[in-house]
Amino acid sequence: MADHLTVLTTTDSAEKAQALAAGAIKARVAACAQISAPVTSVYRWEGAVNTDQEWQVLFKTPATRYEALEAHIKAEHDYDTPEIIATSIVAGSAEYLAWVEEETKPE
Repeated sequence: MADHLTVLTTTDSAEKAQALAAGAIKARVAACAQISAPVTSVYRWEGAVNTDQEWQVLFKTPATRYEALEAHIKAEHDYDTPEIIATSIVAGSAEYLAWVEEETKPE
C-alpha cells in the first residue's frame, strides 16, 4: 500500500459534506478535505435506478490513518452504505506529504 491516500465519499447536501470534512479534520484522521459539488450520481439501490445530486468529499490522509478515517466516516455518515473509496497517492510534494503526516498525528 502507498504511504498516503486520497479517500472519497459522497453525501446529499453541502451542509453534510462540510460536517464530514470538518469532523475528520478535527479528529485528525485527515489533514485536508475538499468538497466538490454538485455532482450527479446515477446508481442502483434496492432494485431501483436512482439519479441524485450529491457532494463529493475528498480527504487526504496517511495510509496508517485509513482505518480510523473509514471508521469516522461510517460513524458520522447518514447513508446505510456510504461510498468510501481510497486511492493511493503514487507521488507528491515531499513538503505537502510531510504536512499530511504532521496534521494527522493523534493527540
